[in-house]
Amino acid sequence: MQVSPQGGMERPSALHLFLIFARIGLTSFGGGLSGWLLREFVQDRAWMTEDEFLNGLSLSQALPGVNVKNMAIWIGYRLLGPPGAVAGLSGIILPPAIVIVALGVLFAWLARFPLTHLALDGAAAAAIGLSLVMGITAARRVRRGVVPLTVMAATFVTVGVLHWPLLWVVLAAGSFSVGVEYARLARR
Repeated sequence: MQVSPQGGMERPSALHLFLIFARIGLTSFGGGLSGWLLREFVQDRAWMTEDEFLNGLSLSQALPGVNVKNMAIWIGYRLLGPPGAVAGLSGIILPPAIVIVALGVLFAWLARFPLTHLALDGAAAAAIGLSLVMGITAARRVRRGVVPLTVMAATFVTVGVLHWPLLWVVLAAGSFSVGVEYARLARR
């Protein structure tokens, strides 16, 4: 561990950060990784605040590419600068990629057994639960006002119920939200 110059809070080494992301990447299946990252870096280790994490999550979701990869880069950079970004990206990508290739070979052989399909259904249910926890955590932090709550509800309905394309909903709702917030801050 290294001591941070910003107030003495302990920070991980690049190797420690790599190992944390590798463990998360190797033990998480099918989504819900944002929930694991929240628990690891905010709740368990307190290396960042919930607001910082949610800001990073918003940025990661707005950028192209895989959200969890973007989060690994952002968290690593936030904690250790460029070496942390490389450690986070490497940890979340490399070990799981090696395991995925090995599991692909094994799964091709195991796919003929019904128990394999039951196990995958269980893993999918766990991922849905983790995603739900992340959604509830983010919803709790939404500023209580008519516009933010309306945008949140409209996004849920259009994507979750009406199944509109996520890209267009996020572009429209995001642009509208940014415009409203910019106008609100300009009035201050």
